[in-house]
Amino acid sequence: MVSVKALGVSDATPVEPVVIAKPKKISVHAHHAGHRERLRQRAKAGGFVALPDYELLELYLFRTYPRGDVKPLAKSLLTRFGSLGGVLGATVEELATVPGVGETAAMDIKLLHEATLRAGRDKIVKRPVISSWSALLGYVRVALANESREQFRVLFLDKKNQLIADEIMNRGTVDHAPVYPREIMRRALELSSSNLIILHNHPTRDFSVTRTPIQPR
Repeated sequence: MVSVKALGVSDATPVEPVVIAKPKKISVHAHHAGHRERLRQRAKAGGFVALPDYELLELYLFRTYPRGDVKPLAKSLLTRFGSLGGVLGATVEELATVPGVGETAAMDIKLLHEATLRAGRDKIVKRPVISSWSALLGYVRVALANESREQFRVLFLDKKNQLIADEIMNRGTVDHAPVYPREIMRRALELSSSNLIILHNHPTRDFSVTRTPIQPR
């Protein structure tokens, strides 16, 4: 038997408790907040052009989803619609089929799409369309390249070939968009349009633009 006295320890000797520090836990929120800040700093340092599509979309979704990890959602959207343009061109109903996308997120994405369309339209508004063929083609690609159904659009021009209005006259199926010449002429008279540019798309991956005339059926 070992006594306290034999160890040279008396009852008066103070014994200091040993405190073992617990490892600090990093919250999921703090981790995501750090990732968001790092992504913002990368965009600030290298410019948005340096970001891949999924990170650009992720950065935009930060505004819709103040918390949480939206990288999987951004990647799911790109997988579902094939490209960033496909995501922007999808309808609200189509966007809502992706798990995690609610009405608010779908509307925010369509807001970005509309802003893109208007930016492209500004390049040709009140400019001679014939002499700005490249700007016209750029707008047409943005407006029609990612549409999942055929559209029949008409650009109404004045006598100087300046754009008065760009209107969708009809929406069709994946391979058919009916149009009525009488309606086009009626609208042209309402707008006092002197010239027309008629456009329609084929929902495929081929984004090339041709000048092939539309044949009446």
